[in-house]
Amino acid sequence: MQGMSPNAAAWRSLRTDRSVVDNRIERQTVRRVIRFARPHRRLIAVFLALTVLEAGMVVVLPLLVQRIVDDGILADDRGLVTLLALAMAGVAVLNAVLSVLIGWLSSRIGEGLIYDLRTQVFGHVQRQSLAFFTRTQTGALVSRLNNDVIGAQRAFTSTLAGVVSNGVAVVVVGIAMLALSWQVTLLCVALFPLLFVISRWVGARLAGLTRRQMDGNADLGNTMTERFNVGGAMLLKLFGRRGEEDENFGTKAAVVRDLGVRISLLTRIFGAAMLLVPALATALVYGVGGQLAVSGTLTVGTLLALATLLMRLLGPLQGLSNVRVDVMTALVSFERVFEVLDLPSLVQERHGAHRLPRDAGRLEFEHVGFAYPRADDVSIGSLEVLARGDSTDSGPVLRDVSFVAEPGQMVALVGPSGAGKTTVTNLVARLYDVQQGAVRVGGHDVREVTLQSLEDAVGYVTQDAHMFHDTIGANLLYARPEAQEQEIWHALEAAQVADLVRSLPDRLDTVVGDRGYRLSGGERQRLAIARLLLKAPSIVVLDEATAHLDSGSEAAVQRALDAALEGRTSLVIAHRLSTVRHADQILVLDQGSIVESGTHEQLLSRDGLYAELYRTQFASDPLTPTAG
Repeated sequence: MQGMSPNAAAWRSLRTDRSVVDNRIERQTVRRVIRFARPHRRLIAVFLALTVLEAGMVVVLPLLVQRIVDDGILADDRGLVTLLALAMAGVAVLNAVLSVLIGWLSSRIGEGLIYDLRTQVFGHVQRQSLAFFTRTQTGALVSRLNNDVIGAQRAFTSTLAGVVSNGVAVVVVGIAMLALSWQVTLLCVALFPLLFVISRWVGARLAGLTRRQMDGNADLGNTMTERFNVGGAMLLKLFGRRGEEDENFGTKAAVVRDLGVRISLLTRIFGAAMLLVPALATALVYGVGGQLAVSGTLTVGTLLALATLLMRLLGPLQGLSNVRVDVMTALVSFERVFEVLDLPSLVQERHGAHRLPRDAGRLEFEHVGFAYPRADDVSIGSLEVLARGDSTDSGPVLRDVSFVAEPGQMVALVGPSGAGKTTVTNLVARLYDVQQGAVRVGGHDVREVTLQSLEDAVGYVTQDAHMFHDTIGANLLYARPEAQEQEIWHALEAAQVADLVRSLPDRLDTVVGDRGYRLSGGERQRLAIARLLLKAPSIVVLDEATAHLDSGSEAAVQRALDAALEGRTSLVIAHRLSTVRHADQILVLDQGSIVESGTHEQLLSRDGLYAELYRTQFASDPLTPTAG
């Protein structure tokens, strides 16, 4: 098996960020890697056995060449020539079969490991708390599922096989050459230190350049990702910064270009050296060996065998010169994957958790205190890149919040921005865990019930209803995959959007586009409400569900919301106070505390913060009554 070039090895090893690559690999990582490979141990054993056999056969053809020249051609033995030629053909066929088998086993082992790693990381990440996703850079996380998983897989295919194959080949070829002529062998070996010196010199410089080039490519990728999604493209067009964007992108691309030229030059220098050293060694073999052959000390067949063996020795030696880089690369990739798997979620299902009844409709906050977790507690620095830098406490966000929403009641949350309204709604479905007090649904502490049953009982509609880049039907069925088409249309009717879907050429098979951007804001909101109706939760949370809509869309969405809220407990955030006038209870939050509570009329009569917000919002409407 040929060794990997330093350029390729450096490229592969330097995918890791400095926060990981600067650390020493711990023995525990190696032990975990071995345990991780245990399910594939039989295939790995067969794979290594065939690799050793293939590597050992590297000396067979050169030795057959020696015999066919010395004992066959020069001895005028036609029968032996034919027999040895057939043997050479048989060895070639066997090598081809071994190559196919080793490739198949490598693929089986590699793809199996990739599947195991990806499914474990994906499942683990899905179970992280919301705080993890608010800090993590999506591209860096996806890289763990792609690049680093593949890098880890190479530990048991190309890296492990390369070390074994190259090691066996060097030993076998070295012994064969020493047996044929120790004098010529030692002279050739004297040139190999030059190969290692050049390899290390080029590899060290390629390492720094490759890291910088990869950082530059990552920067370019992030720039394109942000500018090419719908939101980024719209922002660019609205602000008209095409010239500045072109210049900024061109500057970054120029850095990558210049680094690419330098890397290419170094690679060419290394390639030239790799051709020069073997050429010098070959000249040495034929020069010294030829003199010995003329004097009768060596046979012509032995000389040819030595020259052939020399060429077969260079590849494995080059590969072994990169062993440390290859092994460290694979282990670092594994370490980066384990780094994600070892990050615990702040929201975990407790052992012995019980199912929450689906019809649990009573919502209670009891002396709730909450502060957002520190960065060190919820994420990994290498997944944040630029975002990392604030690991201090956020301070209390909610202070002693207590209220009760009885089954079927609407409780509204109002107050200035930053008062803690969204934080309250996030605690209902346990997107975060409280530090003080308790949140109860149907009389059950949400920390004591299964996550799935809690998620089934609580439904959300936010101001920016997210849609997957899929069909309308697929987005709706995400709420309840077993729902029948008749139930889907019933939900669409209740959400005031059935006529729209019927008017589309592909109806339920219409693709909504990235994040649903092919739909208007009102249409997207009504589809989100239809999805909520299909889920049929007992508690509904509305977070600015009618924000940023025109009056016509707001009216349609409000009618859909009336159907969604009927008979359900609801917790509603609204900056437009007109939408919560008829709430059973209005809670006014300020700086994380409930400062007022009551009905619309009661709060106006108290002439407090709610009345102030109401007057400010409707000062221009002469038909709106004011406090007093």
